[in-house]
Amino acid sequence: MAYYIVKVAISALLIVAIAEISKRSSFIAAVLASVPLVSVLAMIWLYVDTRDADKVAALASGIFWLVLPSLALFIALPLMLKQGFNFYLSMASSILITIACYWLMVTILDRVGIEL
Repeated sequence: MAYYIVKVAISALLIVAIAEISKRSSFIAAVLASVPLVSVLAMIWLYVDTRDADKVAALASGIFWLVLPSLALFIALPLMLKQGFNFYLSMASSILITIACYWLMVTILDRVGIEL
């Protein structure tokens, strides 16, 4: 149980730290957020829990393919906000666009024989 509390605490602290840093410097926060900390932590936790390098490799491969559609959020959100759209509408729309891009990517990968 203590192990799970440590995992949650470290993960949450990173998110809160990035949010707090962004109040002072959006650049530094963006650099920290752009580093795949969550992915690295997930791979570490997976390996520590299972000692299975194949599972870590499969996770890393899946992350690689799914990073591309996730970029849609970071394109759509600032464009909508700069056009004067409400923040919550922009965020919701950007998330829906991203979901559509995920669906498209998974469909394409399935058709070309890449299994996630």
